[in-house]
Amino acid sequence: MSDWALYTDLYQLTMAQGYLESGSGSEEATFHMYFRDYPFHGGYAIACGMEQLASILEDYTFSEDDIAYLASLDAPGGGKLFSGKLLDYLKGFSLDVSVHAVPEGTIVFPNEPIVRVQGSIMQCQMLETMLLNCVSFQTLIATKAARVCQAADGRPVTEFGLRRAQGTGALWASRAAVVGGCVSTSNVLAGKEFHLPVSGTHSHSWVMSFPDELTAFREYARVSPTNCSLLVDTYDVEQGILNAITVGLEMRSRGEKLRAIRIDSGDLAWLAKRARKELDAAGLHEVGIMLTNDLDEILVQSILDEGAPVDIWGVGTKLATAFDQPTLGGVYKLSAIKMPGSSAWEDRLKISESVTKLTTPGVLDVRRYYNDDGKIAGDMVFDVNAAPQADAEQTIVDPFDALRQKQLDGKRFETLLAPLFEDGTVMLAHSASSAMEAQRRAREGLATLDESQLRLMNPHTYPVGLEKKLHERRQHLIAKLRQVDCTPGD
Repeated sequence: MSDWALYTDLYQLTMAQGYLESGSGSEEATFHMYFRDYPFHGGYAIACGMEQLASILEDYTFSEDDIAYLASLDAPGGGKLFSGKLLDYLKGFSLDVSVHAVPEGTIVFPNEPIVRVQGSIMQCQMLETMLLNCVSFQTLIATKAARVCQAADGRPVTEFGLRRAQGTGALWASRAAVVGGCVSTSNVLAGKEFHLPVSGTHSHSWVMSFPDELTAFREYARVSPTNCSLLVDTYDVEQGILNAITVGLEMRSRGEKLRAIRIDSGDLAWLAKRARKELDAAGLHEVGIMLTNDLDEILVQSILDEGAPVDIWGVGTKLATAFDQPTLGGVYKLSAIKMPGSSAWEDRLKISESVTKLTTPGVLDVRRYYNDDGKIAGDMVFDVNAAPQADAEQTIVDPFDALRQKQLDGKRFETLLAPLFEDGTVMLAHSASSAMEAQRRAREGLATLDESQLRLMNPHTYPVGLEKKLHERRQHLIAKLRQVDCTPGD
């Protein structure tokens, strides 16, 4: 798809028209993208989607066909929906925003900025839907993949959810799964586009197309002697294992190797144990056992807890569809405005009846602090225009409970947001090999978490808070907007 500029909600464009017509479109704004709660009830998320975001930003224009389509839209009350002024603006559109983001594969947590966008308020607004679509979805899939790979306890996991995924989003889901830790994907187009390892076996229909299972296995071994894994549950798993052993021994006699057998139904833990016993008895110790069939991290962990001798996992439906959480819940909020001719940012804050929907004002970034043992100690959300000095008090305050505070003084820290797009140019390398680089970053990041934060169920909450003065500024602004007098009494 080339017309990414229309990959948006209609109200982004009607607001753009409003900004333009009201004369406020040139106001400079800062928006932040973040999410409010941990996905899958876990203890972390893995940022992903910046590769696609960068690619779209680089080619973000309105074609003649796009303009013609917008010009054809009618307003519900009569007349055309979009004015000639907006359409003329879009004809010569040039994206002029600055985007900072955490690098793909970074471990991230709720209520801290993952992406920061600065530029005219009109252009920042136009990017909201597309940005959320890219980053929220792929972060969700990368996180699910990391959880599955964590449950696999070092055994390789391959992703093959293409046939069950929601449409063409599977292309980016496959990439995100590799960022999260999968060793390969069955998605050939994703392999080509993103330089990902690809893998696969054969289907039940291959076996069914031959007179009997043994003949099917022999023929597959003949045509694929260097890539032979056999699916043994088309008819009867135990007989399938015996047929695979026959073919495996025949391959060995020819100097070839049966790589693995795959079991896709039944009591997977029990069948894996039975298969290992039979394979070892036949001397085929090198033949691996692959399990598939609607697996997720909970089932993987359960099967391993039973002592099943699994060598590789194939995870499809529940990975590519992010079972059982369909969305990350990412949000994109305005946090600061700079009026034309002014050099100072003015705070903006959204308040509501729900305390969890309070936003944070300012031009924000994140500092990640480390303990001496290399484990991460806490994340500070701070305003880049009022950043605490290294020798100043380093205190974070829970954004929803001011009594929960943590001192981080003297600890090593790094700043997370890095330039992604500036002056029409992508600033971070986003080559086709970056998925593997992001996978390495995710693996290293996960190693900095405490084991309590890695629990699949009921993990320990990692401390993320506002820099103390930013928290105080936020509280003052909340009181002002709610018209509450916070002056101490006599």
